[in-house]
Amino acid sequence: MGINDSSEYKKRKAFFDSLVTLYGRNAVVEVLEDKSISIHKLHLCRSNREDGVISRLIELAQQRDIEIAYYDKAGLSRISKNAKQDQGVAIDIVAKNYAHADDLLHVSSEKVRFIALDGIHNPQNLGMIIRSCAAGNIDGIILPKKNSAKLSPLVMKASAGTLFKLPIYYCDNLEEFLPKVEDFKIYQLSSYASESIYSHKGGAKSIYVLGNESEGVSKSVALCCNDSLVIPMQRGVESLNVAITAALIAFME
Repeated sequence: MGINDSSEYKKRKAFFDSLVTLYGRNAVVEVLEDKSISIHKLHLCRSNREDGVISRLIELAQQRDIEIAYYDKAGLSRISKNAKQDQGVAIDIVAKNYAHADDLLHVSSEKVRFIALDGIHNPQNLGMIIRSCAAGNIDGIILPKKNSAKLSPLVMKASAGTLFKLPIYYCDNLEEFLPKVEDFKIYQLSSYASESIYSHKGGAKSIYVLGNESEGVSKSVALCCNDSLVIPMQRGVESLNVAITAALIAFME
């Protein structure tokens, strides 16, 4: 492979890595009807009856001059990665807000705030986190591909239309990525911390790591953090839903 071939391969890989594939008839109709969303390709199962919603999908795609590809059920399921729920429909979205987390190594802004998610598996929680961060003072979410909920129709629904409004940075896992961002101060949310989020004054570049409700931030990710913060709790309440935690962080001054 020559230099030009290698460069072209990297461009193609970067493009396909940036695609977000959603599935399910209602979700795909919603995406096709939103002309602000760039679409690469519509995927349909050959066994679909071309009436009702399927006819509407084809009509919308043709109106927008979007390529339509047809597959057998096995081929469609390889694309949707969810044969039980794809309903014979999937779509590739060119998500301009979805980029590799290594882009954060070159952030030039003096003050930025990101939330990193460790072990968040519930798609509804992920959607609500995205919505809160989009509305608040957060510059993006760092979302690992491993040990995490995937961007899906459930996430899109829970985000209430904000899924493509906030930058989302993907990495394989936080343990490998976080040590790279040497100019960031990294905080984990922990019930054992001594500093409250209400007295906290973030650094110029900050990343707040949220874990799941049952286990919190994993030990391997905690080792990557510089400090810990706590949300003071009253009346013996031990923890909050992670989406509520994210909302509190998003609206910190």
